Amino acid sequence: MGDSLVLDPVDLEILRLLQNDARTTYRDLAAQVGVAPSTCLDRVTRLRRAGVILGHVLRLDPARLGRGLQALLSVQVRPHRRELVGPFVERIRALPEARTVFHLTGPDDYLVQVAVRDMADLQRLVLDEFTARREVARVETRLIFQQWECGPLLPPGTPGTPDANHGDAAP
Repeated sequence: MGDSLVLDPVDLEILRLLQNDARTTYRDLAAQVGVAPSTCLDRVTRLRRAGVILGHVLRLDPARLGRGLQALLSVQVRPHRRELVGPFVERIRALPEARTVFHLTGPDDYLVQVAVRDMADLQRLVLDEFTARREVARVETRLIFQQWECGPLLPPGTPGTPDANHGDAAP
């Protein structure tokens, strides 16, 4: 894990605003945080270089693209050794149906979110791409009925977050 970067209130406000609308122009962003557009650009560039801003994401609706069924696949890999899990993760990440892959602790080694056309497509995916692999000991499938996005990830100490006033609360 990387070291955290010390962020001042202007950096935090830039991050908050960009999380809500990554298409905001530097001119509008600068006006909202009270700095010159060139200063704003410099700060955003520094935040990118430091790895705080990882990129800009275009979110697509899987159902409107013909992948209306989503599932979570809990996968157990045996033996759980680096020389097996590296190629396994790369193969799973390359699948067009894979949305997110998590490496876990506990009885399951991976949790994979997938988006497929229908049940037959899910069955094909599980049988051909997961259980057919020698290192996969077990796959458990959970269908996703509904999904909600959560609020933006704000750095600790950002005004308006519970940890911003840590220690200020009365006993």
